[in-house]
Amino acid sequence: MVRRRPVLLSVVLSMAMVFGMGTWAWASGKDSTAVFAEPVAEATQTAQEDEPVEETPVEQETATPASDHSCGDTGDYQEEVEEFLAALGEYGDVFIDGEQSKEDCKAIKKFQKRMGIQPAEGYAGELTRNVAERLVESDLAACDPGGQLVVCIDLTHQTLWVTSVGEIVYGPTVVRTGMAGGYKTQTGKLTITNKNVSEWSKPYKVWLPYWQHFYMGQGLHETTTYIHDSFGSHGCVNLLHEDAVALFDMLDVGDVMHIFGNRPGT
Repeated sequence: MVRRRPVLLSVVLSMAMVFGMGTWAWASGKDSTAVFAEPVAEATQTAQEDEPVEETPVEQETATPASDHSCGDTGDYQEEVEEFLAALGEYGDVFIDGEQSKEDCKAIKKFQKRMGIQPAEGYAGELTRNVAERLVESDLAACDPGGQLVVCIDLTHQTLWVTSVGEIVYGPTVVRTGMAGGYKTQTGKLTITNKNVSEWSKPYKVWLPYWQHFYMGQGLHETTTYIHDSFGSHGCVNLLHEDAVALFDMLDVGDVMHIFGNRPGT
């Protein structure tokens, strides 16, 4: 019994010391393990966040015209055609520099094919220039849009487009109207009175494809000759095949036409 007391006492003293240190740590509000922790990482991160980030400048690439093309020499009206096609904005990329390029060639060919210009080889000649100018300078504001579908025909520029509640929904495209000598196309606000996929013309003994009549013997129809000749029609509004088909499908009897201006030379 005498030998066991020192052992028991030492155990009790050891527990008391541990308890006492824990009590001191609790009373002081400090975690003994936190004494050795240093917030180095957090401080470093904060410093990095405050430093300005330098952005690497992005180099802007400038498109350059491709010189490899099959359109021959630069056209006599190259730069003017480039400007007009850029204004129209629906025939592809062009470079307004007065020099032929692969991109210019492609756009000019597309325009020539659409407007029935022959040959459609991408050469910026006088006819191509004149047709493009007519489209760009057409007086879109001169056509009364009304509140419905309206076919607008500008005799001065020999062009046509269609509006719906004031918004252009088709064109502008080219037409050929009445020539001098009493064949002038009637002006004003008219309506389509009848239509036929193919109408026989008794006076001229020829079939008129996609016929849509609007005034006496005058009507819309596909041209039976080259639309870009120096003459005119006998009063009808001649159309390219693509336009004649599209308008025949688009328009109905009773639809309005607003024809204005004056064809040069009539």
